[in-house]
Amino acid sequence: MSYISSINYDEFIKKLKIYSSGTTTVGLVTNNGVVLATDRRVTSGFYIAHRRGKKIWKIDDHVAATMSGAVADVQKILDYLTRIAASYKVETGRPILIKSLVNYASMILFSSRPFIYIAHMIFGGWDPEEGPILYTIDWFGTTTRETEFTATGSGSSIAFGVLEDGYRRDMSIDEAIKLAIRAVKAAIRRDPGSGEGVDVVVVTKEGYREVENVDLSIV
Repeated sequence: MSYISSINYDEFIKKLKIYSSGTTTVGLVTNNGVVLATDRRVTSGFYIAHRRGKKIWKIDDHVAATMSGAVADVQKILDYLTRIAASYKVETGRPILIKSLVNYASMILFSSRPFIYIAHMIFGGWDPEEGPILYTIDWFGTTTRETEFTATGSGSSIAFGVLEDGYRRDMSIDEAIKLAIRAVKAAIRRDPGSGEGVDVVVVTKEGYREVENVDLSIV
């Protein structure tokens, strides 16, 4: 009998929900680049562990990832990918393809089963070959290339409604930033696991940029 079949499945799902509760992360891809946005509240079940958590990880100048799930698990995976990207750039003189990073992450998550990493990430950036690109990856290693937008975390269902209403592929970066902020703000208002403000990152052909002094008056 395997480990996964010997445990109580319902109990496993309950614990998974506790670990996965509490965040909102969104990603949008436009013709000019990618915008990633997250809230700042870090939770453990119903306990607020931190009010200024950074949930966007810079992997390289051309790619970043959002973080939801168990903090240590996601950090371990993204730290490894950061070192892979740096090593590739030193050896080849070129930035690594984003789909290659996503494939590395998928292999890590898939091979860890049945002791899964609790990690759900959005990868976004400016790919050396394909331009602006967006992927999601779940804790089983399933990858999805997103052609428009996506969201993860406990507030994702709320964020999706805002994104679906306002998204256009040809929108400017400034318009995409405002839409991402609106989506996360809507989730913060209605999801107790999300809160404490919004962080936004933009990745274009020019590189990685953190948006400073995010205007939370945007509605």
